[in-house]
Amino acid sequence: MRGIERLRSVERTTEPLAKALPELPKQQTILVRLVRIAAYGLGDYFGGVFDELGLTEHSYHALCVLVASDKGSASPSELSELVGTSRPNMSKVIVTLERAGYISRKAGKLDGRRSVVEITKLGEQVVSKVTPSVAGPVDNAFSGLNDKEQAELDRLLRKAIVSFDEAKFR
Repeated sequence: MRGIERLRSVERTTEPLAKALPELPKQQTILVRLVRIAAYGLGDYFGGVFDELGLTEHSYHALCVLVASDKGSASPSELSELVGTSRPNMSKVIVTLERAGYISRKAGKLDGRRSVVEITKLGEQVVSKVTPSVAGPVDNAFSGLNDKEQAELDRLLRKAIVSFDEAKFR
């Protein structure tokens, strides 16, 4: 199903959903659905890009986080948070990257029960090699928005992310 079809589905089902579940706040429910559809669409869009490169979006993102880290390392839980995936999924990503030789895992210095993930030279080389192939699709993903709209989307997404955190503690 294409994005436009998903949007039509939201439009088509909004009123029946509101009628069937009147206790759900209608506008906020629409926003939740739109954010989920956008995230799905983004994953679907980039899935093909990363398939061709022999990586997943999460594995590439994890390598980028490690490359950008001052130490070239992070804990699995940090990677999970920064990449935006569950801890169990990040564990699978780490195993795959480790098997490929892109990262190594070591026991933490302060607590040997915790592991630290470090990028290897091969991992750095892969990121350098693959990134030019990712740059175009990243730019293209938002080509339907002008610079002002992209800035507004950035501002609103940041505000929503903070709102999600604040809502947990209300």
